[in-house]
This record gives sequence, C-alpha cells and structure tokens, in this order.
Amino acid sequence: ADSIACLRYYAGWAGKVAGETIDVSPKTKMVYTVLDPIGVCGQIIPWNYPIMMWAWKVGPALAAGCTIVMKPSELTPLTALALCNLAKEAGFPDGVLNVVPGLGATAGAAIASHMDIDKVAFTGSVPTGRRIMEAAAKSNLKKVTLELGGKSPSIIFPSADLEQAAAWSALG
Repeated sequence: ADSIACLRYYAGWAGKVAGETIDVSPKTKMVYTVLDPIGVCGQIIPWNYPIMMWAWKVGPALAAGCTIVMKPSELTPLTALALCNLAKEAGFPDGVLNVVPGLGATAGAAIASHMDIDKVAFTGSVPTGRRIMEAAAKSNLKKVTLELGGKSPSIIFPSADLEQAAAWSALG
C-alpha cells in the first residue's frame, strides 16, 4: 500500500511540474522556472523493501520526465523485473524504464561510469557510495544522490500531525 501511495503521489506531480513566470516586483523583477529533465537516471537499489525502493526511485524520476536504467540488488532482481514488466504492460514506451540485473561490481559500476547516464542514485553502504561517487566524477561528472548507512534522523515540529510524523519516521 505504501509503494502504491508513493507512485500515486509522484504521478500527481507529473502534470504540475512546468515552467512558469512569477512576478515578484510590480515593475522591475520576475522569476521563472523551467522544466528541464535531467535525462537518463541510473538507479541502484538495495535488497530490503524492494518494491518501495523501486517506487522511491522510479516515481520522482518519471514525474520529472527522465528515463531510467534500474539496477536492482542481485538478491532481489525479480521484483524490479516484474514491476518493470507491469509498467510495459500498462503502456510505457520501450526505453523509458529499463532494468539491468547483475552484480554491483559489474552492472552497478557500469551505471556509475557510463557517459550517457546523467544522474545516478544509490541506496546502500558507505564504501560502495564512495566508489559510485568516484566513478561518476571520473566519467561525465554526473549528478549523484547517495542514501548511505541507514540512519534517518527526523525533526518533528510542535505543529506537526504526530500520527503522520510517527508513521513517516518509522518508514525511514
């Protein structure tokens, strides 16, 4: 249920993210935003919570207009393959959502160092995160998002809905 809610949340953003001009001063200043997808996103996910990890990586990338090369954990590759197959059955065009199962030392390293991948996101260990950062810097200096070590501190303000804050904090 949480994975479906995650995908629905990001699907809701897909039609709302657009370029616009915003007046900030009546005569002299304006601000504008631009919809500019990053491009190809390499997504390397761990074995724990394979459906939710897939949703957390796929949802925002697709909503932002990016294509994806997903490398699931070698311990849970069938989950990502099945989910991507469902996306294809639902009508996703070829090449939008791709899965590359394999070992991290080969498939993960290929994603981190490939010149045509514009961003890599990785969830896993600190040592592997360092190798990914190094490979990304040595290739095309791609953007990198690392979620390392499994620590998830939270700041909960007094005005927060405590039930919601506790539920989301427990989720990580």
